[in-house]
Amino acid sequence: MLKTALIADNSMSMRNLLKNLLTDNDYQVVAEASDGSSAVSLYKEKTPDIVILDLTMPIMNGLDALKNILKFDPKAKVVICSSMGQKSFIIDALQIGAKDFIIKPYFNKLIPALNNLFR
Repeated sequence: MLKTALIADNSMSMRNLLKNLLTDNDYQVVAEASDGSSAVSLYKEKTPDIVILDLTMPIMNGLDALKNILKFDPKAKVVICSSMGQKSFIIDALQIGAKDFIIKPYFNKLIPALNNLFR
């Protein structure tokens, strides 16, 4: 059975790139969000196996969305995928509870990181 995914990124082109990457690697994208608030709502509605979350989004940023998703489901598997690769952002995200942090545009690391979460 395919693993389900939610992609949250304010860039439609980035969501499309990630969606193609995921679907080409046996993941089913069940929802897409362009802001953090929608990501939280869609997570609650769809409860996907994995969330790919950008940090820089309108309405609610990625770290706040991460906190809200984990408050709803402490076992949620959230991977941050952001160009904001400063050490402080990475440390904050991992301390809050992200399972991994992939710095854009190093998408070749994304699928192995996701697959490791299900081993």
